[in-house]
Amino acid sequence: MAFLKFTALRLLLILGFYVACVQLGLGLVLSAVVAAILAWCVTYLFARDLRNAAAATLQRRMTPGAPPVRTAVELDDAAAEDALDPNTPVNADRKPRRDAA
Repeated sequence: MAFLKFTALRLLLILGFYVACVQLGLGLVLSAVVAAILAWCVTYLFARDLRNAAAATLQRRMTPGAPPVRTAVELDDAAAEDALDPNTPVNADRKPRRDAA
């Protein structure tokens, strides 16, 4: 969630700086470049905790061998399937067979 918050903050700052630069008459391309640089500077200086949390989130996700992130609904579904018959193997990667008619 921290990554999404940080990304949203940076995009909002880029948009705000872009509109301000266009109003100042810098032109479309130069306004985009200036807005990106200013948004990076502001988030670098004033959003340290959010930036570190976003970086930690990405590091956990990209670490080799990291467990997949599962939602509560997925965990509940898996528990319900296991409760029905624990000896029945489940192979979700295989497509179901079509019976020949």
